[in-house]
Amino acid sequence: QVQLVESGGGLVQAGGSVRLSCAASGSISIFSINAMGWYRQAPGKQRELVAGITRGGSTNYADSVKGRFTISRDNAKNTLYLQMNSLKPEDTAVYYCNTALAFGPMGATGSWGQGTQVTVSS
Repeated sequence: QVQLVESGGGLVQAGGSVRLSCAASGSISIFSINAMGWYRQAPGKQRELVAGITRGGSTNYADSVKGRFTISRDNAKNTLYLQMNSLKPEDTAVYYCNTALAFGPMGATGSWGQGTQVTVSS
């Protein structure tokens, strides 16, 4: 089973950028995983998919982040990334990575880690 650890969050001003990382450990390469995703949960709200990427490189983004966020994967480093640009206060949330279904809304399929907090100030 792959273990995922998120990092890179912090406090940023509106309009700024942050890059989140999700390091995979264990004997499984992320290249072998059908799909992975970044999810977020804001206070009082349900966790939602932010961006997903399949093994073949197809991507899927929530409408609210299209054109601002980019998901990518470095197979050599066994790491998933989320580049977040033009951040808005409504992007404030705890961000998680997880393995995902490779179709539809790309629901998460693994256990949740600690996540990384992103706070965007106005």
